[in-house]
Amino acid sequence: MTKRVRLTAARVSAFACEAGKQQSFLHDTDAPGLALRATPSGAKAYVFESRLNGRTVRLTIGDPGTWTLDAARARARELATLIDKGIDPREEARRQRQAAEAERQRRLAAEVPALTAWEQYCLDRRGAWGERHYQDHLKMVQAGGAPKKRGAGLTAPGPLRGLLSRPLAQLTTQAVEAWAQRQATERRAVAQLAHRMLRAFLNWCAEHPQYRHALPADGNPAKSRKAREALGRPNAKKDALQREQLRPWFKAVLQQEPVIAAYLQTLLLTGARPGELLRLGWSDVEFQWKSLTIRDKVEGERVIPLTPYVAALLAGLPRRGPYVFMSGKAAGPIAPPNHAATRVCTLAGVPPVTLHGLRRSFKSLSEWVEVPVGVVAQIMGHKPSATAEKYYTVRPLDLLAKWHVKIEAWILEQAGIEQPSAEAVQRLRVVA
Repeated sequence: MTKRVRLTAARVSAFACEAGKQQSFLHDTDAPGLALRATPSGAKAYVFESRLNGRTVRLTIGDPGTWTLDAARARARELATLIDKGIDPREEARRQRQAAEAERQRRLAAEVPALTAWEQYCLDRRGAWGERHYQDHLKMVQAGGAPKKRGAGLTAPGPLRGLLSRPLAQLTTQAVEAWAQRQATERRAVAQLAHRMLRAFLNWCAEHPQYRHALPADGNPAKSRKAREALGRPNAKKDALQREQLRPWFKAVLQQEPVIAAYLQTLLLTGARPGELLRLGWSDVEFQWKSLTIRDKVEGERVIPLTPYVAALLAGLPRRGPYVFMSGKAAGPIAPPNHAATRVCTLAGVPPVTLHGLRRSFKSLSEWVEVPVGVVAQIMGHKPSATAEKYYTVRPLDLLAKWHVKIEAWILEQAGIEQPSAEAVQRLRVVA
């Protein structure tokens, strides 16, 4: 039988577990559901017991040494009210614990410097990025103040350094808009890239369990319309060599240091991305089977034809290390020869064409030869733009070579350079 009495301090003190039982209960008559539980060890606790949906619900309120009888009765009445509403107090307690934990995480995340989250973001995404893209992210937050590698003076802080020096919770929409207004008057093109990086970073934070609690609930602050308008839209690059500019450009490029000259010509004649070509290793060059393996940031790698003139260029380079375009001073490949590309254009008397502009030139000049668009895209490593191209068109290397050799021959013809025969390329000796 359930024992029901009006609990008093004396009864609470005197109550003990009955002999031979694991626990005994003394139920209160004043607060329905409140009971005192005792165990053989002498431990006592106020508990609440009721029924919900045909099942017994029992929760521990607390030790009589901590809880007064009046406080225990008040708590029992609160729990009874939840039962009357059809709410399981255990689920409510779990929800409250989760809310409290979320609030704790929010407070912790709010105190984390945004630069710390940026560093973790870069490490987390490095495997999916190319090395150049990773280094660009580091430059965006560099502290500045270091001696410049080229020229006099000190480096400037990265455009995101000031913004990300604050706690993550302070990256509000207003803060991003104010940053965009300042950057728009200083270095707009770099700020546009920084803004795109910032938006991707905050998207990552929103999905990260450690940082998502610090961001505002109304979305990514970097998606602000005012910030986008302040920075403006990036202008599409259009620098590329025209047909009539090929002769003076080749004349000027052949006056450069051999490795640089070979790199710039190979860039134009393969349409590869500048960073892809810098990472080209001798193990990626197959003279016998006339192929180049390009480490592709889109597909992982792609195999393109090794055309006769490019084969002659590469065969004439010294093998100083694992990379084709090795620096004579460093252990790795040459640095991106941006200044050399500009110098060549100046000597040739043509408008400046960047390294990526040489890739763009390959695509533009190929139209003179009426090469199928899909062939050019496959050589350059562009994603297929149509279902048939992506799933149904399979081009072997020989078919790509048929068109690639045609592109190279036309470019060399316009430049006034004789294309070497396949037999001549086979006789070339790689310089040791």
